[in-house]
Amino acid sequence: MATTSEVEGRLSGVDAAVVLCGHTHLAREMRLADGRLVVNPGSVGLPAYEEAQPYLRRNEAGSPHARYAIVEKQSGCWRTQFLSIAYDWENEALLAESRERFDWARALRTGCG
Repeated sequence: MATTSEVEGRLSGVDAAVVLCGHTHLAREMRLADGRLVVNPGSVGLPAYEEAQPYLRRNEAGSPHARYAIVEKQSGCWRTQFLSIAYDWENEALLAESRERFDWARALRTGCG
Protein backbone atom coordinates (compact mmCIF):
# COMPACT_ATOMS: atom_id res chain seq x y z
CA MET A 1 0.00 0.00 0.00
CA ALA A 2 1.12 3.50 -0.76
CA THR A 3 2.25 5.63 2.16
CA THR A 4 0.72 9.02 2.88
CA SER A 5 3.78 10.79 1.47
CA GLU A 6 3.61 8.69 -1.72
CA VAL A 7 -0.06 9.59 -2.19
CA GLU A 8 0.64 13.26 -1.54
CA GLY A 9 3.39 13.17 -4.18
CA ARG A 10 1.10 11.52 -6.72
CA LEU A 11 -1.57 14.15 -6.09
CA SER A 12 0.78 17.13 -6.29
CA GLY A 13 -1.02 19.80 -8.27
CA VAL A 14 -4.44 18.14 -7.97
CA ASP A 15 -6.94 20.69 -6.71
CA ALA A 16 -9.80 18.59 -5.35
CA ALA A 17 -11.26 18.12 -1.88
CA VAL A 18 -12.05 14.46 -2.61
CA VAL A 19 -10.07 12.10 -4.84
CA LEU A 20 -11.60 8.75 -5.81
CA CYS A 21 -9.29 6.02 -7.03
CA GLY A 22 -9.14 2.31 -7.66
CA HIS A 23 -6.96 -0.45 -9.10
CA THR A 24 -5.97 -2.12 -5.81
CA HIS A 25 -9.51 -3.47 -5.26
CA LEU A 26 -9.12 -2.82 -1.52
CA ALA A 27 -11.41 -0.42 0.34
CA ARG A 28 -9.39 2.33 1.99
CA GLU A 29 -9.52 6.00 2.83
CA MET A 30 -6.73 8.40 3.64
CA ARG A 31 -6.93 11.95 4.93
CA LEU A 32 -3.97 14.01 3.75
CA ALA A 33 -2.27 16.71 5.83
CA ASP A 34 -3.94 19.43 3.74
CA GLY A 35 -7.40 17.98 4.50
CA ARG A 36 -8.03 16.26 1.14
CA LEU A 37 -9.78 12.91 1.34
CA VAL A 38 -8.58 10.03 -0.84
CA VAL A 39 -11.01 7.10 -1.18
CA ASN A 40 -10.74 3.71 -2.86
CA PRO A 41 -14.21 2.10 -2.64
CA GLY A 42 -12.96 -1.47 -3.14
CA SER A 43 -13.94 -3.92 -5.86
CA VAL A 44 -17.39 -4.44 -7.26
CA GLY A 45 -16.54 -7.77 -8.85
CA LEU A 46 -13.00 -9.07 -8.30
CA PRO A 47 -12.18 -9.10 -4.59
CA ALA A 48 -8.75 -10.74 -4.98
CA TYR A 49 -6.00 -11.07 -7.55
CA GLU A 50 -2.32 -11.72 -7.94
CA GLU A 51 -0.18 -9.72 -10.31
CA ALA A 52 3.46 -10.12 -11.29
CA GLN A 53 4.04 -6.80 -13.09
CA PRO A 54 5.60 -4.40 -12.29
CA TYR A 55 6.34 -6.52 -9.19
CA LEU A 56 4.75 -9.53 -7.50
CA ARG A 57 1.80 -8.58 -5.31
CA ARG A 58 -1.38 -10.12 -4.00
CA ASN A 59 -4.53 -8.25 -3.03
CA GLU A 60 -7.26 -9.95 -1.01
CA ALA A 61 -10.48 -8.48 0.38
CA GLY A 62 -11.16 -11.65 2.39
CA SER A 63 -14.77 -12.15 1.28
CA PRO A 64 -16.58 -12.43 -2.07
CA HIS A 65 -18.91 -9.47 -1.45
CA ALA A 66 -19.08 -6.55 -3.86
CA ARG A 67 -17.85 -3.31 -2.30
CA TYR A 68 -18.64 0.31 -2.85
CA ALA A 69 -18.53 3.58 -0.95
CA ILE A 70 -20.73 6.59 -0.39
CA VAL A 71 -18.88 9.87 0.12
CA GLU A 72 -20.92 12.75 1.55
CA LYS A 73 -20.20 16.17 2.91
CA GLN A 74 -21.57 16.44 6.46
CA SER A 75 -21.18 19.53 8.64
CA GLY A 76 -18.51 20.86 6.30
CA CYS A 77 -16.41 17.66 6.36
CA TRP A 78 -16.24 14.82 3.83
CA ARG A 79 -17.19 11.42 5.28
CA THR A 80 -16.94 7.96 3.75
CA GLN A 81 -19.24 5.02 4.34
CA PHE A 82 -17.94 1.68 3.03
CA LEU A 83 -20.55 -0.92 2.12
CA SER A 84 -20.48 -4.52 0.95
CA ILE A 85 -23.28 -6.57 -0.55
CA ALA A 86 -23.84 -10.14 -1.66
CA TYR A 87 -24.37 -10.95 -5.31
CA ASP A 88 -24.37 -14.16 -7.36
CA TRP A 89 -20.61 -14.76 -7.17
CA GLU A 90 -21.07 -18.49 -7.75
CA ASN A 91 -22.47 -17.82 -11.22
CA GLU A 92 -19.51 -15.55 -11.99
CA ALA A 93 -17.08 -18.17 -10.64
CA LEU A 94 -18.62 -20.80 -12.94
CA LEU A 95 -18.23 -18.41 -15.86
CA ALA A 96 -14.57 -17.89 -14.95
CA GLU A 97 -14.05 -21.66 -14.79
CA SER A 98 -15.66 -22.08 -18.21
CA ARG A 99 -12.95 -19.73 -19.49
CA GLU A 100 -10.24 -21.66 -17.64
CA ARG A 101 -9.64 -18.81 -15.19
CA PHE A 102 -9.53 -20.99 -12.07
CA ASP A 103 -7.62 -18.29 -10.20
CA TRP A 104 -10.48 -15.85 -10.77
CA ALA A 105 -13.06 -18.49 -9.81
CA ARG A 106 -11.36 -18.96 -6.44
CA ALA A 107 -11.07 -15.21 -5.90
CA LEU A 108 -14.74 -14.69 -6.78
CA ARG A 109 -15.88 -17.39 -4.35
CA THR A 110 -13.66 -16.51 -1.41
CA GLY A 111 -12.15 -13.03 -1.77
CA CYS A 112 -8.76 -14.70 -1.44
CA GLY A 113 -6.14 -15.46 -4.08
